[in-house]
Amino acid sequence: MKKGWFFTIEGGEGAGKTTLIEQLAQYLTAQGYHVLTTREPGGIPIAEQIRGVVLDNRNTMMDARTEALLYAAARRQHLAEKVLPAIAQGKLVICDRFVDSSLAYQGYARGLGMEEVKSINDFAIDGMMPDLTLWMDVSPEVGLSRIHQGEGREINRLDLEGISFHKRVREGYIEILQREPERMIRIDAEKEPDVVLNDAISIINNRIKGLPATDVKI
Repeated sequence: MKKGWFFTIEGGEGAGKTTLIEQLAQYLTAQGYHVLTTREPGGIPIAEQIRGVVLDNRNTMMDARTEALLYAAARRQHLAEKVLPAIAQGKLVICDRFVDSSLAYQGYARGLGMEEVKSINDFAIDGMMPDLTLWMDVSPEVGLSRIHQGEGREINRLDLEGISFHKRVREGYIEILQREPERMIRIDAEKEPDVVLNDAISIINNRIKGLPATDVKI
């Protein structure tokens, strides 16, 4: 069975993940790779329905454990229905968020415990972790200001959290980076967009260097 690659892009609110993913997809497609971009929570109808519940601004009474379980449920369905089949077909999958988001947001920032949230997600992903994760590091102040200045950008329930929450999210990502420096690589997302893109391309090219072309190219 052919095996593709699974890359994830992580970061706090307003880090610029969506823009980077679009640019990376264009670049990698031009290099001859069969690229699939997707997002969490979402990416498929069932997971998008869960997204609607978990990010709805009206659901302010949602318990933190409920939130963590909903993310894990959406993740499992998305993985089984979309990501795993694409990788089996030899595609290069780029996903906006994955397990690290749950560890940083629910495990660390919500105070549920990173190991506790990891155990929920271990069951959901059944050992499937990204080959590479790019963490777009941006200060909460800069990220939130980008959100409120941007036109047409979805303002969800997490965007409305206080600055202290978003600072804890960043601290959570720092802890993950320290635990898994080989898988997760930090990118300074406060640089100019073209610099961020070039940094990401360099990291990805280094990671896939030497990979047999038949594994991921059409």
